[in-house]
Amino acid sequence: MEAKGIIGSAAGESIFDGPFSFPLMVLRRAAVEHNITTMAAFAAGHGMAFAPHAKTTMAPALLAAQRAAGAWGFTVATPSQALTLRGFGVGRILLANQVVDPAGLRALAAELDGTRQEEFDFLCFADSVEGVEILSAHAGGRPFRVLVELGHEGGRGGSRTLEDLLKVADAVRAAPGVELAGVAGYEGALGTAAEVRAYLGRLEEALEHLRVRDPILSVGGSQWFDVIGRELVTCHARVVLRSGAYVSHDDGYYRERTPFNRIEGELWPALELWAHVLSVPEPGMAIAGFGKRDAPFDEGLPVVKGIRRGGTTVPLSGVTVAKVQDQHAVLVGDAGLRPGDLLSFGISHPCTAFDKWRVLPVVDDRHVVVELITTYF
Repeated sequence: MEAKGIIGSAAGESIFDGPFSFPLMVLRRAAVEHNITTMAAFAAGHGMAFAPHAKTTMAPALLAAQRAAGAWGFTVATPSQALTLRGFGVGRILLANQVVDPAGLRALAAELDGTRQEEFDFLCFADSVEGVEILSAHAGGRPFRVLVELGHEGGRGGSRTLEDLLKVADAVRAAPGVELAGVAGYEGALGTAAEVRAYLGRLEEALEHLRVRDPILSVGGSQWFDVIGRELVTCHARVVLRSGAYVSHDDGYYRERTPFNRIEGELWPALELWAHVLSVPEPGMAIAGFGKRDAPFDEGLPVVKGIRRGGTTVPLSGVTVAKVQDQHAVLVGDAGLRPGDLLSFGISHPCTAFDKWRVLPVVDDRHVVVELITTYF
């Protein structure tokens, strides 16, 4: 469905005085531009190629801005996301996952066969001999380029030992339709910098054993890229960073965990959710007009930020979101809220925010809409 009706003709309108209905999530343009520039500079300054994870936004307008800032490619998690990005014209895609879906592999193989290397470069992960066999069985004329994944105890995908990873690498070398390109990992589930350093050392050791020409070593969430930048600066490989949540940042999960709490620089929260107070049914409790369908709740609840009064937005303290239901949020605290008050909220965990909105207004510092972006989940 195209962006019509209430927000389809809203460019140049204030979200407060224009044709907008609430709840409404918006993107602050200045914050998005700052974040994209900041992370592009960080990656370039540490000699890393940057393939931002597109699953965060799945928004072609934002991917175009990231590409213009120097993105080497883009990361996805599923074959359908990869094919969607191909529809956006993305030429280099890293599928940071094991791919065992026959239909998805057939479609990707057809896409590879219809293009040249310089037009479409595709890489994916493998962490088992069975996974390699599945890739091989569905390959076309151009091989699937494979990064063997090394995991860690308690993590998600990835071979748990170097011995197992080398068996997977041998299977890639022996199988038709696949080509060994390097090694990959994910450090985001680790709890300390020391654990991350040890894990990165294991990845470098694995890379040395592979002896791949022009190898790739890919890592990256949004919590430890400072450690990655320091530890892998002398790595004899193309280091590809995959961080994605930085585009919008947040007021919760990543605000507490961003490496910019430890190093120079900062990211700005770009997503704002606006909703009315619907009811004040008892003292110290209010019901706001948004819920699980509108805001992420998996890694922390939204954060109350401000209230719209007298034509301006002022900070609001002493009120927190206690829980969210399908279409309601329960607020606790005594701030004199009344039905009809318009509140702003920050979100926690942007990776489950964009998928809830098909169209997001981008606003300037006066909350005037300057652009509408569409998401494709």
